[in-house]
Parts: sequence; C-alpha cells; structure tokens
Amino acid sequence: MNADELVYLSRDPLNAETPLERQIGVITPASRHYVRDHFAIPAAPERLAIEGAVRTPLQLDLDDVRSLPRRSLIVTLECAGNGRAFLDPPAAGEQWRTGAVGTAEWTGASLRTVLEMAGPLANAVELVCVGADAGPSADAKARIAYERSLPLADAMRDDVLLAYAMNGVDLPREHGAPLRLLVPGWYGMASVKWLARLRLAERRFEGFFQARRYVVGDRPLREIAPRALIAWPRDGERLPARPFVARGYAWSGRGDLARVAVSADGGRSWRDATLDDALSRYAWRQWHAAVAPSASGDLVLMARAATTDGAQEPLEEVRNDLGYANNAVRPVRIEIA
Repeated sequence: MNADELVYLSRDPLNAETPLERQIGVITPASRHYVRDHFAIPAAPERLAIEGAVRTPLQLDLDDVRSLPRRSLIVTLECAGNGRAFLDPPAAGEQWRTGAVGTAEWTGASLRTVLEMAGPLANAVELVCVGADAGPSADAKARIAYERSLPLADAMRDDVLLAYAMNGVDLPREHGAPLRLLVPGWYGMASVKWLARLRLAERRFEGFFQARRYVVGDRPLREIAPRALIAWPRDGERLPARPFVARGYAWSGRGDLARVAVSADGGRSWRDATLDDALSRYAWRQWHAAVAPSASGDLVLMARAATTDGAQEPLEEVRNDLGYANNAVRPVRIEIA
C-alpha cells in the first residue's frame, strides 16, 4: 500500500480515507479505496467454518470457494461514520470527513450458494459473520472479535458475496484477504473482512458491534443513506472568474437515485446536474454541472441527491449518539478571483 494514496486517520488500527479529488471514473483503485479497521490486521484464516443451526457443518478453504460459480459486482462501500467530523458538537469515534467511501468491482461466490450447501435449519433466523480480527475493547471490557449479523432473508439475497478479488486481482490484505463478506447497498460494517466463521443462529444476535455499535437507538444500521459529494473543486480552492464544470459522485442504498441538484449560491437556488448512467444498482454515479460565477468573491457550492421514492439528502446535520449516517449536504466554499 502506497502511503501517498490515502488520507490517514490512524495507522494501528488502520483507518484511512479515499482522496476524492483524485477519483476519476467509477472504479476506485484498491490503493486509494478507504480502509476501516477496528483492530490490527490479523493472520489470514485458512478455512471458513459454516456452523450452528445447519444440517451439514462445513469447513471450506479458499480453493473450495473459488470452485463455486463466480459473480462480479461493482459496489460502493461507505463507512457509517462518514461525515462524522462535521458534527457540532463532535460525536465520539473516528473523525471521518467525506472520504470514507470507495467503489470497486468485487468478485466472489454467492453467499447463498454456500448457505444452501450447509442447509439452514427451519429455526435459523440470523447469520452471524465473524472476522478473524480481534482485540481488547475498553467499552466491551473484554477481548472481542469483530462480529455482525444479517437476518437470514438478507443473507440469502443473490447479490451478497463471499468476495476474494477486488478490481480483477486477489483481494488485498488490508481489504480483508483471503475472503470477505460483501453486502451491497449496506454500510461497510456489514461487509465483514477476514471472514473466519458463519454461524446460523436461532435467536437475535446481541454482540458488541451489533447491539452497542453501528446502531441508531436500538436499530442496527443497514442501508446507505443517499448522498452527493463534490469531488472538484475542493473546499478552499481559488479559481479564475470564468465558467467551470463542477463534478462529483452520488449514491444511495435506500432507493435508486433520481437526480442530483446543484446550488452555486449557498442553497438559495438549485438546478439539476447531469447524472451519468449507473454501471450497477449499487455503484455511485458521476455527475457534473456547469457553473458560471457572476462576480469575484466567495462562492458556496452544494450538491444534493434525491431518490426515485422521494427521499432527499438533508440540508442540516443528522445527529445521533454515535454520529452515524450523517449524510447532510456538504458545502464547498471557493474563492473566485
């Protein structure tokens, strides 16, 4: 991993943002794709165990998974804490700005195929996904592993993958090699890395990262809220007094994107940007909009996503105890010379 490719929040555990101003096209190179870790990167698990409420417990190695029918999907992953740094007063947690997001082509086997091989019992209700990463937690007052669960109906979706490749090559270590879960449309905490065990459970899972983290109230986080971001120009940039084209990205896991509206006067007026076609229902879409400054001085650009079911990105910050899903519109202030 090239240290110049990311914006680091911490090195151990590794947490780093994608520099969106360097993003060109839809696919984010693995070296610039954001990384969210809770503990040190673990030794690679040799096998994936499928156990619990199943007819046939399994132990699969990477070759076993690779031998199954393969599928590739272009998917945008976003950390649930993206945008937390802008909350006032601050919320505890990693102080992500807007770069805890990236898009890659992920390749793997359908999780459903593996679960059907094991045969979930009729009383199985959730799938607990356990990563090999673990460590001490002051909040949990114990050494814990990273574990999240999926309702069984969601785990059986055709598009949930056991991914072993990213952008056409083997999954990099920092992105969960040899095997990670990929849950399209959901915040990144669901896509467990360094996958070691899948346990079919007969009751609701109440682990630390399910019931005390990545929740709003008593509801575990799931689908990604709609968001549009400006990739260029960047905040604080100085531009000559002539027309320019602003560009950025928009995405949503809570409904298909309908449009991106752009304001060049701090939100007093809006007009639709040009929104590129979707490469995948789960991938961000590029947008661009012509801006013609009428005078020198400060100019405040804003971009706002809306979905086909009428949901709009909020103009005011979204607050909850842990600072999750703050998808409020982010103004970009530039100087026109």
